Amino acid sequence: MAGRPRLHRVRNWLPCAQMLSRPSCLPYPFRLRRPFSGFAIAFVAVIALGAALPAARAQVKASLVAADASIRPGEPFTVALRLEHEEHWHTYWINPGTGYPTSLEWQLPAGWKAGDIRWPTPQLTRTTAGDITGNGYEGVAYLPVTLIPPADLKPGETVTLRVKAGWLMCADVCKPGEATLELARPVRAEPPAPDPEYGEAVTAAVADLPRALPEGWSVAAVRAGNTVGLRLSATADAARPWPSSDGLWFFSDDGFIAYEEPQPATAAADSGKAGGKREWTLALKVSPAAEPGTGERLKGVLRTTGADGAVAGFLVDVPIETSPAGVVGTGGLEIVGSGGVTTTAVPTFGAQLALGFLGGLILNLMPCVFPVLGIKILGFVNQAGSDRRKVVVHGLTFTAGVLVSFWALAAVLAVLRSGGQQLGWGFQLQSPVFIFVMAVVLLVFALSLSGVFEFGLSATGVGARLQSKGGSAGSFFTGLLATVVATPCAAPFLAPALGAALALPTGPSFLLFTAIALGLSAPYLLLSAFPEAIKLLPRPGAWMETFKQVMAFPLYATVGGLVWVLAGQVEEQALLMTIFGLTTVALAVWFYGRYAAPGAPSRRVRIGIAGGVLLLAAGTALGWPRPAAPTDIVWEEWSPERVAELQKEGRPIYVDFTARWCFTCQTNKKLVFGSGEVLRVFRDKNIATLRADWTNQDQRITEELARWNRATVPFNLVYLPGHDAPQPLPELLTPDIVLKAVGAKQES
Repeated sequence: MAGRPRLHRVRNWLPCAQMLSRPSCLPYPFRLRRPFSGFAIAFVAVIALGAALPAARAQVKASLVAADASIRPGEPFTVALRLEHEEHWHTYWINPGTGYPTSLEWQLPAGWKAGDIRWPTPQLTRTTAGDITGNGYEGVAYLPVTLIPPADLKPGETVTLRVKAGWLMCADVCKPGEATLELARPVRAEPPAPDPEYGEAVTAAVADLPRALPEGWSVAAVRAGNTVGLRLSATADAARPWPSSDGLWFFSDDGFIAYEEPQPATAAADSGKAGGKREWTLALKVSPAAEPGTGERLKGVLRTTGADGAVAGFLVDVPIETSPAGVVGTGGLEIVGSGGVTTTAVPTFGAQLALGFLGGLILNLMPCVFPVLGIKILGFVNQAGSDRRKVVVHGLTFTAGVLVSFWALAAVLAVLRSGGQQLGWGFQLQSPVFIFVMAVVLLVFALSLSGVFEFGLSATGVGARLQSKGGSAGSFFTGLLATVVATPCAAPFLAPALGAALALPTGPSFLLFTAIALGLSAPYLLLSAFPEAIKLLPRPGAWMETFKQVMAFPLYATVGGLVWVLAGQVEEQALLMTIFGLTTVALAVWFYGRYAAPGAPSRRVRIGIAGGVLLLAAGTALGWPRPAAPTDIVWEEWSPERVAELQKEGRPIYVDFTARWCFTCQTNKKLVFGSGEVLRVFRDKNIATLRADWTNQDQRITEELARWNRATVPFNLVYLPGHDAPQPLPELLTPDIVLKAVGAKQES
């Protein structure tokens, strides 16, 4: 028993709480010495700093309002969910595109009936960068609902209406909102007077709901391939005002039409001439995710904007005809109620702390954390025969790394929230740059575990060269890494606690993040506090190398998952460059491991380091995500019939025969359509762009290529009005070649 720590001295620790900077005051296993004195002081400082920051503002204010000031027995009564959005924030329509629509769950007195939400005309919702995210509402929106009271209501009594509303609010990030709203109204026998505060607004919202097309207007739909042509026609004496061609947008209420695709609108050449009828055609793209059973009818809302800026919505429900010849034509919210309002009940702060701890504990079992968990267990195995104090220090330093990273994340969130931004857990994963950097880091770690190169001699290679300085730094670094890779995995018990942490004032939010961090690090603390448990683990041996290599595969899977996330954020070509960049990073790691292996001559090591650094820099530069170049070119699906139609209209045509597996095709696309001059000329000359995608077998494309004595892609054709035959272009393209082909430059 000699030499074992005297744990009974823990009782002497409490009087020393205010003297943390004196390590001799703490029991032996918990003497933190200088690094940890500063660490404890840093925690207090961060909490104090965070407490001074303001709490997050509400992005959406919700209230239940009514058109009338009283209720009349048996007569319909119109209420509305009023949503007031901060600038740049929006909620969603019945077909949201992304996200989910606002919902209402009524809790009405006996005998009452509630209708569905009567959805106002939606608008396109966008990020602050201008990217389309779906269909919804901004500013102040009213969502009317008709309620039917029972006929036996007694005048003189007061009825309280209650509804549980839920919505998703988004700007560049998204957060769900929820509230229970109440509205009290007296019952009276006489006709009700308008509500003095919201009556006019609710009545106007009902009047502006999407309606049937007025007399003299009609809609037809024709489908060819993956494009639906929506034709809007108006007789000469039809109701005004006329919509502008760029003021038309169709919102599909069943998801059949892709919400994010452009909807180019064209007016018929003779539209409105000689007092005749007017006609517009929208080219709508069918959604790849369209549900089975949709597509027989075109259903939704056609939004029109006149030259004076007036907006109107019209209901569309017409059969879709098929044309083989192509398209005809071309929580943490401030809830405000007009009556008594109750917000959704939330767990007590103590329960939130418990949920946070439990969620962090469960997080150890998630795929994102499992690789780090396994690697750290190897470290404990290596330390099984070590001095107990060293084992305790490893556990505490790992916990310190987890805590510091969680505090840093909480501090960043607090600062950004104080500036008016609202961010969610894992917000860094919304950055393509962050995802790429994490993919590079995890790929390097995985290759190290696979034996391609060695960070150091320790099996806990994640600590890298930091561990060579003593081991504690490696444990601290592993704690930091555990938090970084944990962010994609919000375990079931973690979600409510995180939601509360993001909505609470800054001080309690820091405490909640601390509880989550302690839950994540609890297994390591237990193993360090009770080192006897480590002896239950298998003894070190040859199996460790096998286990280390097996643990590389979860990291490879994580890299694959990050690339999958990146695929939803960047264009196809940028994703291809990312894959090439990661491949070059792997080459850099191999080169370093090949020439700078432990024990190699110094000259060889220098070559390995220099070559590895150069290749790593090249791979990072090659794969670095860049913003997509702006383009207003809309690619239509190629077909011989579509070509014939466009030729009849007298439009120049550019046809691109391509495939995703064709590297030259992707290079041509980047060189030519990354040119601002090419984009300007195509826009000014109104050049139609058709794409024949040969990624999958397509007999019609194969036959067209054979007609031109071609057996592969790339292949490009230019059709110009007044020319008998199209002009084929060479396989390798430049902007000059294309500009000369379309007549924008003279042949030299």
